[in-house]
Amino acid sequence: MNLMPPPGSPLLLFIAAYAVLLLHIGGGLVGIGSGFTTMMLRKGSRPHALAGQVFVVSMLVMAGIGAVVSPLLPQRANVVPALLTLYLVVTGWRAGRNRSGEAGAVEIGGLIFALCTVAAGMTYALDAATSPTGLLDKEPASTYLTFAGLPLFAAALDVAVILRGRISRPHRIARHLWRMSFALFVAAGSLFLGQPRVFPAALRGSPIMFVPELAILGLMLFWLGRTLLAPLFRRSRAPRALAA
Repeated sequence: MNLMPPPGSPLLLFIAAYAVLLLHIGGGLVGIGSGFTTMMLRKGSRPHALAGQVFVVSMLVMAGIGAVVSPLLPQRANVVPALLTLYLVVTGWRAGRNRSGEAGAVEIGGLIFALCTVAAGMTYALDAATSPTGLLDKEPASTYLTFAGLPLFAAALDVAVILRGRISRPHRIARHLWRMSFALFVAAGSLFLGQPRVFPAALRGSPIMFVPELAILGLMLFWLGRTLLAPLFRRSRAPRALAA
């Protein structure tokens, strides 16, 4: 993200731009670090909760700045991922804290926000498709459609939760896990794949740059498996224990 004002701009504008840029970069780096830490810690422990709080705040700072500033640069391809990250972090945090599992105003608000994010992505895709070059801010319509599809999928899950009125504990924890993990995946991808120039030349384009993203997906699937499959195994062993 290039926030630097043109040469000759007032000094205060340069200071403000540097401050916003540092907050954006710092929030992203802290978010990625605390996110990986959270995924490695025992779920429900005090260190896990503390690392999770740092992750939520830092990701909100990083994504909030990205969502507000990107249209002004213009780098509108970053708007939908930033909005998606905000949505995933807030709804994921809510799922982790909502011990009753009841759907309420946060879930309804999250659904509306997700649909607005989809609408933004579709609008940008249409603008790109109808432009003379077939691009919008150097990105094709397919880029915007891809990012619009992600909040659409999440919104469909929100509708299911709202219609049921509540969500079971394993599914609530799974909702928390995958939303937080995918927000981390977006942030890591933005750094390791979206900003190759900040890494040594030898690493640019190397398969090593995909390792963080693959690690996040692997850990997410591991914890989702433990969360959703463990109750099934416990129920399958219960009759044997009673028979013994």
